[in-house]
Amino acid sequence: MKDKRITVTGGKGFLGGHLIKKLRDKSYQKIAVAGRPEYDLVNLADIQRMYEDTRPDVVIHLAAKVGGIGFNQEHPASLFYDNIMMGVQLIHEGYLRRINKFVALGTICAYPKFTPVPFKEDDIWNGYPEETNAPYGLAKKMMLVQSQAYRNQYGFNSIFILPVNLFGPGDNFDPRSSHVIPALIKKCVDAVASGDREIIVWGTGKATREFFYVEDAAEAIILAMEKYNKSDPVNIGAGFEISIRDLVGLIIELTGFKGIVTWDETKPDGQPRRMLDTTRAYHEFGFKARTDFRVGLAKTIEWYRSHRA
Repeated sequence: MKDKRITVTGGKGFLGGHLIKKLRDKSYQKIAVAGRPEYDLVNLADIQRMYEDTRPDVVIHLAAKVGGIGFNQEHPASLFYDNIMMGVQLIHEGYLRRINKFVALGTICAYPKFTPVPFKEDDIWNGYPEETNAPYGLAKKMMLVQSQAYRNQYGFNSIFILPVNLFGPGDNFDPRSSHVIPALIKKCVDAVASGDREIIVWGTGKATREFFYVEDAAEAIILAMEKYNKSDPVNIGAGFEISIRDLVGLIIELTGFKGIVTWDETKPDGQPRRMLDTTRAYHEFGFKARTDFRVGLAKTIEWYRSHRA
């Protein structure tokens, strides 16, 4: 694989930056980044131009339109359209060009709302996703259908991996579109800096989530690229869950916020529980998450403090 030309869509993003660094650390040299402003990957002509410019042997598709619960509620149509058009056209054009491998990144939002915990890959079709996540989750899940169909009919080598909620240094801290960990870190660090005595958190705090440190996610993607050659979906994650209430308590402790937390129960909790069964990833390509959650949080908080200005 070290001699292959690898194109990473979304390589300028949060996960993409960590993935490219790790690829280079592992002596991969022929790496191209594809995304805005050079390429609008919703547009077929730009996708075709990207393939012509970068001539990849392998495509790792990370690019996505994505956000938190509020962003999902405000933009369901564009989340569906942009994500499905990117995935469908990138895979098809990769097949037409006979690339060696396509690595499609799915989302835990593809799972049914009431999937038994821990989520097993075989449960992915056993119900409809949580409503605020459904347009995004279903658009990404269509890459799984396409991956399996193209392998069955054309012998096209594509894989589909399902990461749980990512976090880490370089995350998106924009309150209009950020996920729960960066949103909470920003609230607490900013409150400490300004002397505010209250933060407001959406929901009841009862929902649970699993969180996956971004450097571990990059390692999992590279291992899958190197070793996995089936179209069965594979979960990648840390294999634990924590309630949002406990998460808030931990971030408050690590940031030193001394005020009160007000829970806005008029806002949605999202999916009731999230935690992945990561057995398949270990058996298929030897991946197991290494980063302690508390350590990862501390590194993320430190990164935000140093970049806050």
